[in-house]
Amino acid sequence: MSLIETYTLSNGMEIPKVGFGTWQSKDGEEAYQAVKTALEVGYRHIDTAAIYGNEESVGRAIKDSGIARDELFITTKLWDLGTTEDARAALDESLEKLGLDYVDLYLIHWPNPKAFRPNFAERNAAVWKAMEEGVKNNKVRAIGVSNFHPRHLKPLLEVAEIKPVVNQIMVNPSDQQEEVVAFNKAHNILTEAYSPLGTGKIFAITELADIADRYGKTVAQVVLRWSLHKGYLPLPKSVTASRIKENADIFDFDLSDEDIAFIDSLHGKAGLARNPDEVNH
Repeated sequence: MSLIETYTLSNGMEIPKVGFGTWQSKDGEEAYQAVKTALEVGYRHIDTAAIYGNEESVGRAIKDSGIARDELFITTKLWDLGTTEDARAALDESLEKLGLDYVDLYLIHWPNPKAFRPNFAERNAAVWKAMEEGVKNNKVRAIGVSNFHPRHLKPLLEVAEIKPVVNQIMVNPSDQQEEVVAFNKAHNILTEAYSPLGTGKIFAITELADIADRYGKTVAQVVLRWSLHKGYLPLPKSVTASRIKENADIFDFDLSDEDIAFIDSLHGKAGLARNPDEVNH
């Protein structure tokens, strides 16, 4: 396995099994250098979002990499807009900032923004229509969601002409969100794992250091490897060159069944995902 090994999405597209996350990477030199380093290391899957505020820097790094567009997989996300027209304009704005003709994956970032409660189903249907148009107009190759639970996915699946291929959620040993993952799997929706290292909190679990020592690996490498063993698509984020390289070096070992079971048992040890119906935006 390597950074170019892929999962096959339900629409037949290939998606690299590990992506490079850019959440909290500041626009400008920080985000630019992080993505540039990631591409140099071998990442071909880059994940950003309109709300991250760094699409221009990500796009500049992509352009300056000189890597052919068809060798890359680029994801961005729609923020908390509510109409088909606004979503259509948001996609065009993201493409302009990224300097791209299309993105490979476009996601609804949150299922139930405050402005549309309790009418999230109508809101999601409205923006999904614009995303489906994006596919038909060759501005997007695949569409999906982020932070959706089954209660959000069910009404969307009822009205979607093009089904979501991905649900990007917070998944790590501290919160595996089993109900969401099981629903995703039952509907052939790939689970992407953001904050696969628990936004750094995972490093406080001392037993993980013992496991890492046995494999001659770091805690980050062990946890990312665990994520692949579980069938997730992890999106590690870093702005430090050495860690970007470290997080890519996870393909030359396998965890034992016993170690996987132990890591599975760490629920709540490093925080839990937020309830998407209670987010304050």
